[in-house]
Amino acid sequence: MSKLKNLDELFQHEIKDLYSAEKQLIQALPKMAESATDAKLKQQFEQHLEETKAQKERLEKVCELLGISLGRIKCKAMEGLIEEGQELIAEDAEPEVKDAGLIASAQRIEHYEISGYGTAAHFAERLGHAEAFQLLSETLKEEQTADTKLNKLAKGYINQKAE
Repeated sequence: MSKLKNLDELFQHEIKDLYSAEKQLIQALPKMAESATDAKLKQQFEQHLEETKAQKERLEKVCELLGISLGRIKCKAMEGLIEEGQELIAEDAEPEVKDAGLIASAQRIEHYEISGYGTAAHFAERLGHAEAFQLLSETLKEEQTADTKLNKLAKGYINQKAE
């Protein structure tokens, strides 16, 4: 990889990393939904899969707007987070405990995405990419909402059922 020389190059790198993360998550979310036993949790994963597909499309639009070539960057952080989630899925656990663990894994992923989209949106704003800023901010809000919904499920009853 060549040396990153300025904020614009770093921004482009972040966009490529987020794109890889979303592609990996699109593959992982159906497995998470299938592993969930709680109907509301399963529905949350299925809903977030559709949002994630739209988020990937938004990143493609950002790339199109700014002439960014996606290349072959692999988001190793998302790869690790998903691998941890898959290890949890493979665990021999009571259904309620597995659901609580799935939420914990999903929230780690959401927090990573919130951080990534927050940074990318700030870079876009700083660089004067107004439309990219709007698109990235829209995704940031969706990620924050997904995290809040997962938190409500966990605190509302799923963690209690796992006790």
